[in-house]
Amino acid sequence: MITDSDLELIYNRCISASAGPWLSFIEGRDHECGSNFIRTADGKDIELIGATDADQDFIASARQDIILLINEIKDLKSKI
Repeated sequence: MITDSDLELIYNRCISASAGPWLSFIEGRDHECGSNFIRTADGKDIELIGATDADQDFIASARQDIILLINEIKDLKSKI
C-alpha cells in the first residue's frame, strides 16, 4: 500500500519539474519541420533522444496525469 509519505515524495518530484501542462509535438503529426519535442508551460522545449513517439507522449502526459492520480488517491484515502 502506498503511504502518505510516498505520495508526498511523488507529488513533490512532480511539482518540482518544469511547469505543466507539457505538450508532446511529433514531427509529421503535430508539425512539419524540425525534431520531436515536449513543450513545457513556460515555453521551454525538452528534446529526447531514443524515445519512441509513444514514450514521448507518455512522458509529456505524465506531468499532468500524476497530479490527477495523486489527488484521486488522496480523495479515496480520505473516505476510508
